[in-house]
Amino acid sequence: MKINLKENIPQLIATIVVLVVVLVIAIIFVVTKTRQVSHLEQQYAIEKQLLEDEYEAIALQYEGFKFSVKNDSLLEKLENEQAKVQRLQEELKLTKATDQKEIQRLKKELETLRQILKTYIIQIDSLNRLNQELQTENIQIKQQYQETSRTLSQIAREREELSHKVSLAAKLDAININVKAVNDRGKEQKRLSRSTRFVISFTIAKNITAEPGERIIYVRIMTPDGNVLTKNPSDTFPFENGNLQYSIKRIIEYGGEEMPVTVYWNIEEYLMPGTYKVDIFADGNHIGSHSFTMQE
Repeated sequence: MKINLKENIPQLIATIVVLVVVLVIAIIFVVTKTRQVSHLEQQYAIEKQLLEDEYEAIALQYEGFKFSVKNDSLLEKLENEQAKVQRLQEELKLTKATDQKEIQRLKKELETLRQILKTYIIQIDSLNRLNQELQTENIQIKQQYQETSRTLSQIAREREELSHKVSLAAKLDAININVKAVNDRGKEQKRLSRSTRFVISFTIAKNITAEPGERIIYVRIMTPDGNVLTKNPSDTFPFENGNLQYSIKRIIEYGGEEMPVTVYWNIEEYLMPGTYKVDIFADGNHIGSHSFTMQE
């Protein structure tokens, strides 16, 4: 059988055209599909990167809150959650962007972490407010304590001043002090060579503030050269931070009214001419002094 090529050419051309069209359509489909897949992979990669950034952000938040928390129990919880974030970050790094099932799981985990962090933020804010209130209260207590201390110190000073004033007011005072030298007949002398004793007389002034009772009066007679006349070197009395020698000691019964006192010093030693000084003491206080001059 003889084939007529001329008659089959149109049919061949039609077949070729159909094949070409089919091939073009297939190529277009493949290219489109490849582009779609490539675009989807890019979207997945971007989505994974965003998720990694979000994990990094929440990790930094946990780290930051650790420094503002003073409560040990809450700090331990934050550290546990931070460790969980770090573990999930490692899982995310090992997960392919196209593994959407795992990506979605990690997204849910992230949301859970966010909710937990919110509860911790509320607790931290509450603790911070409480600490601030306690600090404010502590400051107020300190201020009250300082104010009370100042008040007590002021009261103590006032009491001390009052006590000092009372002590001063209660201090005995020797007035009208007079010293004369006399001979054996009691006649006043100006010369030491004719004198046998010193007669020292004075008055304890009236003082209703002073407590009545027994008092010890000490009299010191100082010679012109600065020595104290004494019968015994051990005759001393306490005064301020030390002890002083005395010449004469006299015990009196003081009742608050004026009281005359007379004491005597028998001259048994050589005395130089010049100015002598008499000092009188009672209750640890210097209550009077008087100077007199004697000739040889």
